[in-house]
Amino acid sequence: MLKTAKVLFSFRSNFASSAIFTATTARKPIISCRRSQHNLFVEHFPLGTEGGGGKKFGDVPLASAGWRHRKSVGDYFIIHPVQQPYETHTLSDVPFQQLGIRDELVQNIREKGVLFPTKYQAEGIPTILNGGHTLLAAETGCGKTYTYLLPIVEQILRRKLNCSERGFNTPLMLILTPGRELAQQIGRVVEGLTQGLDIKTRVLLGGRTRQQMMNPHFEDIDILVSSFGAISKLVSSGIYRTDSVRWVVLDEADTLLDDSFNAKLLHLMKRFPFHKNHLQDMGDNVQGTQLILAAATMPSNMNELLSRIVNVDTIEEVISPHLHRLLSHVTQRFMRIKKSDRPGVLLDLLRKDAKLKRPTIIFSNKTPTCDFISIHLNEAGIPCVNLNGDMLLKIRLGQFEKFQRGEVDVLSTTDVASRGLDTTRAGHVINFDFPLYAADYIHRIGRIGRVGSRNDCLVTNMVSNQAEIGAVQRVEYAARTNNPLANVDANVKAIIRRRIQRTSEENS
Repeated sequence: MLKTAKVLFSFRSNFASSAIFTATTARKPIISCRRSQHNLFVEHFPLGTEGGGGKKFGDVPLASAGWRHRKSVGDYFIIHPVQQPYETHTLSDVPFQQLGIRDELVQNIREKGVLFPTKYQAEGIPTILNGGHTLLAAETGCGKTYTYLLPIVEQILRRKLNCSERGFNTPLMLILTPGRELAQQIGRVVEGLTQGLDIKTRVLLGGRTRQQMMNPHFEDIDILVSSFGAISKLVSSGIYRTDSVRWVVLDEADTLLDDSFNAKLLHLMKRFPFHKNHLQDMGDNVQGTQLILAAATMPSNMNELLSRIVNVDTIEEVISPHLHRLLSHVTQRFMRIKKSDRPGVLLDLLRKDAKLKRPTIIFSNKTPTCDFISIHLNEAGIPCVNLNGDMLLKIRLGQFEKFQRGEVDVLSTTDVASRGLDTTRAGHVINFDFPLYAADYIHRIGRIGRVGSRNDCLVTNMVSNQAEIGAVQRVEYAARTNNPLANVDANVKAIIRRRIQRTSEENS
């Protein structure tokens, strides 16, 4: 207990010293470290430049270079905010109406507090309205959901004026997500956006598929939002028909295209006439389907994955210049810490957050750790809800909403909550386990620093084992060279498979 207390005091005093250093020095730090020889200042590396002078990974001195040694425990470094939020997050001066969106939709979105589009939305909305297949790739929190919803709902309203009646369970638009919470969130956004416009929306979640197949519900549907596991079975059984679908959206497309979903997704996608989409203006009888892909990370083999679904040459790309970059407007702290000290340090961090009234999301790499954190915090008198993919559906549903509604200020979760969820309420992300893959780090820290987030957002990373240290060094290298994170690939199964193949080849 005494040893843990010393660790906590060490981190508190060191971080406090760093704050004083940052506030009093005339030199603006990009990275400050416990060992000052590793500090990096703006004048060393002017903003807007990149490349690290051509230095490769291994040639750039890192504060975390010695972290594999046991004596490095207690070391730390901090990546400081050095810029305002990316321009893709900032508002455009072009009104929604000028982008081709009708007044009724603009009024509904204004009721949600959205008065003007972000600059990214101002570029993406007209692209989708043009009718071509579109890839929306941008950092988290810049408004990708409204970027595809507004133009598609606008087109649905136009089509319904002249469209013949469709059968029950025959939607015009299908939105697919990898997870249930994201499907629920998008469903709520669609319902708010289409209020009073005679557009019918339905949300399908996995976990009750057999019950829905035994006792199906039939109704008029314009927009169907579904987690992938639910829709694939219900379409195959004929309960939902796809012959009238004119818009397909893959939200978190990189996750949906990875090996966990790939084979079944390709089977479902073959039902849609994507190849006819560019022919629709040539005749009334041509019925194609427009494909929209939205993602915050884009693996290098994205074209290879997409080529199995659609001609990649027909895809219009709306890609942010800040894709795969670290958030330049959010403080990110990295703490070299013993594994056994993490629970005590976590309590210390959360008690400080409670005083600041700063809601916190804690990420773990595995379900047992996520469960332990929830139990540990609740026993310590810190109310916390637990959310992970292994929970029973009836327990899992509503857990995230408790955090969103402010019933509790701490959420313990795995990467099930790292993708797509609107967490503007959160102000602090703690990686109790540091993510081993760059894509996971980007998505986790993307829960804060979003459009509408508070100004004092913070990321705290606990780093304990050798695998985590290697991942941290890649992040520090990106920060020191002002480069995007390298090897961003959400297809974790494929990464593991390639590593096993390389190992077996080396051993043979």
